[in-house]
Amino acid sequence: MADFEPRIVGFLCNWCTYAGADLAGTSRMQYPPNMRPIRVMCSGAVDSVYILRALLEGADAVFIGGCHPGDCHYVSGNYKARRRMVLFNSIMKSVGLDDDRVWLRWISAAEGRKFADTVTELTARIRDKGPSQFQRLWEV
Repeated sequence: MADFEPRIVGFLCNWCTYAGADLAGTSRMQYPPNMRPIRVMCSGAVDSVYILRALLEGADAVFIGGCHPGDCHYVSGNYKARRRMVLFNSIMKSVGLDDDRVWLRWISAAEGRKFADTVTELTARIRDKGPSQFQRLWEV
């Protein structure tokens, strides 16, 4: 556990969060390299099956980044993502799994610092929690 480094899958909205991640990188802001970013056109396009598959395939956490409410390029995609996350987290809780391993955050293209801080915080929290419960379920 001392050498545990979390694997985080990040679904990043092309118009906001991905651009914010790009800004963080070009501004040389420091944050852990634990996230594997996947560019999606909208956070509303991230189906619950994608989240579950990432966790089942070995991700210790999943991060979904989208535009701030009211600023979605596709008008209401981020509202769809928020509704989907509420349902997904309630399912995770009902089956006894840790719902704190899936984060949904609103980060605009101008918020590179917020992106870097969010990735740093998520990585630290998951590092403290240890490997995913899905990993332990498969080892049994």
